[in-house]
Amino acid sequence: MGAEKKELPPVPDRLPVSVVDAHTHLDACGAVTAADVTAVVDRAERAGVSRVITVADDLAAARWAAQASTWDPRVWAAVAIHPTRTKEFSEAEKSEVESLAKESRVVAVGETGLDYYWDYSPHDAQQDAFRWHIDLAKRIGKPLMIHDRDAHDDVLRILEEEGAPEQVVFHCFSGDEHIARRCVDAGYVLSFAGTVSFRNARGLHEAARIVPADQYLVETDAPFLTPHPFRGRPNEPYCAAYTVRHLATLRGEAVHEVAESVRKTAERVFRLPTVTAG
Repeated sequence: MGAEKKELPPVPDRLPVSVVDAHTHLDACGAVTAADVTAVVDRAERAGVSRVITVADDLAAARWAAQASTWDPRVWAAVAIHPTRTKEFSEAEKSEVESLAKESRVVAVGETGLDYYWDYSPHDAQQDAFRWHIDLAKRIGKPLMIHDRDAHDDVLRILEEEGAPEQVVFHCFSGDEHIARRCVDAGYVLSFAGTVSFRNARGLHEAARIVPADQYLVETDAPFLTPHPFRGRPNEPYCAAYTVRHLATLRGEAVHEVAESVRKTAERVFRLPTVTAG
């Protein structure tokens, strides 16, 4: 069992419609070189996950993500400083994040937001950094990708106070039906990770059922949050295919309907080229 826990899950059957992994960390999955990135995305494409957005959480990761997005046409990037890393957020860091965020294959500002689970950064420092990232997303006209852990009310309050960008994505949405309705009413997009497949995530299951077809995405947050029944094992972008199938079951919809919904939403939100073939 110990060895199995270290192994990647099997690559599932290909989805009937290709989808986008809206949030992954290719560097944390072990990718270093262009060849590494291509190998990960090749595995994903075999499962019908034909495009990925690799996301940064610190400045070094932001530099890498922006560069990696140029190595393979199936890869895009998002850059920001993670809220747990905002205890000290210098003007030099802000300048470089802004420069990276303007690059053509960087499609979102993220992940940014609030994390009250860990105490690595004071809440006021996190909130100041979050406000700065909101402003950046609006100034450059790109979506805002939010990390929200145990901070729903403050995240929603600050978005309202600052005025949200045109597109807001709640990465790895973790709220219940009530929070989901607040987000949906505000026009935000909810991105569901493998957590939506966990048996004990009843509030999340209810949230997934009520989100309109054009307001949700699928992601892996790889190498974390591997879907059931492989919880605890390493994750990769191809595992988004498992989450698509779990969502279809939860929503009482056909797999191809869910896949088509998340494909269209990803293309709209991140302004990706339209792909109609499976």
